[in-house]
Amino acid sequence: MRRNPARLFATALLVASVLAPSAETPATALHPPLPTNADRHKDERPPDGLGPEVTARLDKAIEDVRRQAGIPGVIVGLWMPGKGSYVRATGVADTATRKPMTTDLFMRVGSETKTFTITALLELVDDRRIRLDDPISAYVDGVPNGDRITLRQLAEMRSGLFSYSNDPDFQRDLLSDPSRSFTPRELLAYGFKHSNLFAPGEEFQYSNTNTILLGLVIEKVSGLRLADFIHKRVTRPANLCHTLFPQGAEFPEPHAHGYSDQTLSGEIADTTMWNPSWAWAAGAMISDLHDLRRWAKIVATGTLLSPETQRERLKVLPTGIPGLSYGLGIFELDGWIGHNGSLPGYESATVYLPSQKATLVVLLNTDDDYQGQEPSTVLARAITKIATPDNVYDGPPPPALNVVPYGVSVIR
Repeated sequence: MRRNPARLFATALLVASVLAPSAETPATALHPPLPTNADRHKDERPPDGLGPEVTARLDKAIEDVRRQAGIPGVIVGLWMPGKGSYVRATGVADTATRKPMTTDLFMRVGSETKTFTITALLELVDDRRIRLDDPISAYVDGVPNGDRITLRQLAEMRSGLFSYSNDPDFQRDLLSDPSRSFTPRELLAYGFKHSNLFAPGEEFQYSNTNTILLGLVIEKVSGLRLADFIHKRVTRPANLCHTLFPQGAEFPEPHAHGYSDQTLSGEIADTTMWNPSWAWAAGAMISDLHDLRRWAKIVATGTLLSPETQRERLKVLPTGIPGLSYGLGIFELDGWIGHNGSLPGYESATVYLPSQKATLVVLLNTDDDYQGQEPSTVLARAITKIATPDNVYDGPPPPALNVVPYGVSVIR
């Protein structure tokens, strides 16, 4: 099914690499070397299964969705303490060479980047260097209605700011040259051309503009580039050795190729090396299955934050979409807590179910819709119907909230 390229940006999650330092922020030399495959997860033992019957049902359900939706390759990890776990890869990582998908591949994770950016922001709250109810105007000039929009409202997607990724000029500029680098200020300029959609706090509307602004706040307050601060205060303390915020289109090996029809022609393209700078703090990061497994629990339980700040994070509010609430860079969907991501060629979902201490990670190398739904949502729904029937991960089709081409893909 071909899509109008404009639909790609109806909202936004995407990835954005650290480009040159912003005008307000000094550069630093903290960049860690790109991870390699040489020492990856050596100490991890094969997981115990969920039993032959459940395993067979999951195998069939995942393969059925993959084939019906035309997904080249899928990686799935499901861990259920006391019951066992399920880790699988199926399909291909490269449609040209037919290289099989494997569970050790690096993947672009799109809007899951928001969980890292907001965690970094909340650490500054714990450091007492910022307050959630500070206005954005105290940190970034030129924000429409910025003296009334708080950092909390930006993180909750309740600012009313227009998402730059919905702007037609932005869409044309990106798709005309996917290798182009964008600066955060350039991204904001596309959004600030438009009037605010509603008064701060009145509604929920997913907007990548919000997270770009919070990235600039982190840079200004910390004195570090966003990628460096996230490495220093988030991924390194969390022991996420295979999670990184790229500086450009670089992609560590081994990785899966991504495929998307989000092009000007509507034809499917290999988007593997498209520059994700246009999403920056909202979606530029790269990770893998096993790091995301660890990250899911850290985000949901607040390991890196004070109990008080984590309680603030989990004050999820209704979005107007049945079953879905959104908090500070985190959603709750039918009991599952976490975030998903979508950008040209890649989709993901990383969620944690507190009632069963279960973790689900889904990674795939396409973002092409299937029957009007995100393929990651279709997969997660099929998996949870079998494994956690009382908590089925089920979001509405994209038109239900036409504002997230690369954001909470579940509600895109």
